[in-house]
Amino acid sequence: MAENKNDISRRNLLRNGFFGTCLAGLGGLAGLLAGRLGKTRTLWQIDPNICIACGNCATRCVLEESAVKCTHDFEICGYCEICFGFFEPEPYDITEGAENQSCPTGAIKRKYIEDPYYEYTIDESLCIGCGKCVKGCMTFGNGALFLQVRHDRCLNCNECSIAAACPSGAFKRVPAERPYILKKVGHA
Repeated sequence: MAENKNDISRRNLLRNGFFGTCLAGLGGLAGLLAGRLGKTRTLWQIDPNICIACGNCATRCVLEESAVKCTHDFEICGYCEICFGFFEPEPYDITEGAENQSCPTGAIKRKYIEDPYYEYTIDESLCIGCGKCVKGCMTFGNGALFLQVRHDRCLNCNECSIAAACPSGAFKRVPAERPYILKKVGHA
């Protein structure tokens, strides 16, 4: 007796179902990989041209010590005797005394070069990202100090808590190939 061609044997059903499942799984995996490869990896960064040094970077980061640190652009800096990133806006005296410094942790180091030049460097291990020095430098100086996210510290959270609290919208996603946003110096 000939079997009806419409009858499907259990063996054929299992074999065809297994191959169909494998093909669907491979197709899904290929789609997932194509989607991931097509997306550009991005990182959080602060646009120094928009940042208002509000202080949120020091207190809103999910890390105990903020991933945001002060950066000093030596090409912009004039090596001034009176740096308003280093000194309070109205210092008692032009000395390195703590009562005259704007940084609450002493992260900005001042070194005499020659009269009237001084070099200012940032000790990142002491910097908390509060932006007090940046605010002074933007207000009274040339803007050589600005905040940046240090990617070796940043967790690259999907929803950055600092970005959510940033009143100026300075926190942005940037391509991982270009992880830093440089400060624009006004040229005519």
